[in-house]
Amino acid sequence: MIDAPFTILGTQTSAVELFAVAFGLMSVWSMKKESILAYPFGIINVSVYVYICFTAKLYAYAGINVFYAVMSVYGWYNWTRKDGQSQVIRITRLTQKHLWVYGSAILLFFILLRVILVRFTDSVVPTWDALTTAIYIVGMWLLARKKIENWIAWIAGDIISVALFAFENLYFSSFQFLVFTIIATLGFLEWRKKLLQQSPA
Repeated sequence: MIDAPFTILGTQTSAVELFAVAFGLMSVWSMKKESILAYPFGIINVSVYVYICFTAKLYAYAGINVFYAVMSVYGWYNWTRKDGQSQVIRITRLTQKHLWVYGSAILLFFILLRVILVRFTDSVVPTWDALTTAIYIVGMWLLARKKIENWIAWIAGDIISVALFAFENLYFSSFQFLVFTIIATLGFLEWRKKLLQQSPA
């Protein structure tokens, strides 16, 4: 079976986890390069992680991956659509007002998800599962809109996820999130450079 465990370098994993990790890394690297390939790679990655997270009782993570799949379709469309001047969507920043709006959205999603996880599931890490999921919901939306602050959300969520997946003994997934953190930091720097290079409208 593809999810049968085996050991690599003393660490237990499975073919399905390695498959998901590979496509996750390709997706985030493509995001960094502002490449549309981020979305097809990402759809494959999140589809597999729905299964992985549900098996590990990371229910909010499983749910967020369903949301990722839907948002990936939207982001794929939004990154390729053109306006009246045949210009695709460009990298922009959030206004101060929208920073407060999205910050509040993270807090509200966190509270709602934690209540659901505590009352209706057997999650062993409801607080951290809810927090990372709330962060990623907002981060995915900001990515689809090409807002540079999406990288801040990914960095925060990825740092927490490194420990969370290690706690669940999903060490290759934990390593994936460590690499994600590095790529997200590079992605922020690369997008900031592109943003500064964009001519004012």
